[in-house]
Amino acid sequence: MTERIYATQAYERSMTANVIEVDDDQGKVLLDRTVFYPGGGGQPHDLGTLEAGEKRFDVVRVTQDADGVWHWIDGPLPDRGAEVVGELDWDRRYLLMRTHTAMHTLCGVIWERFRSPVTGGNMTPGEGRLDFEIPQWTPEDRPEVEAEFNRQLSMDYPIEVSFLDRADADMDPSLIRTKVSLLPASLSVVRVIDIVGLDRQADGGTHVASTGEVGTVRITKAESKGKGFRRIRFVLEGAAARG
Repeated sequence: MTERIYATQAYERSMTANVIEVDDDQGKVLLDRTVFYPGGGGQPHDLGTLEAGEKRFDVVRVTQDADGVWHWIDGPLPDRGAEVVGELDWDRRYLLMRTHTAMHTLCGVIWERFRSPVTGGNMTPGEGRLDFEIPQWTPEDRPEVEAEFNRQLSMDYPIEVSFLDRADADMDPSLIRTKVSLLPASLSVVRVIDIVGLDRQADGGTHVASTGEVGTVRITKAESKGKGFRRIRFVLEGAAARG
């Protein structure tokens, strides 16, 4: 299994690791430890490079399976057993961290206002969208939600990471803010992201250390996705000079 550095140290930009498996047919290598997030929960996988001596390899995709985290390479692969130095595309990763934290903040805002769970979501660097079941939505809600969204971000809430045994997590329904629980049955330990005072969810992605790092946001669209369902899109506009 791969040591997932990103799960506990989201600000680590590089690592030294060993190649423990090589898949020449698919063009990927398995590492014993990594800072590269493999994607999930709407957050895209990381990009970056691996270096082994004088050789440089572009990481164009990252995935995970029961064996660990695989790094897909554009071109020739490093050898099995090689020591490599990995380096994230940090600007992209940090923007995704800010975006992901903004999404959780919006979940908290919508929950407090409507008690509505998330039915879907996705993000790209600097942009996010979340789907909610909100039968009572009116045109007046959009500016009010945007104002509250920015107000909550400005509160600079700390963001904490913790881990729960699956049995304990299953006893806490508040950890699931989606319409249906997306936790796989095989998961024995649940990672929890807590925007202290606003939103607490089971989540595997990367986040900034406080909501103040997100900056300001603008809701670009709040569109109907069928009777009672609303898709809210937003973009990041300003950020604190951190990270």
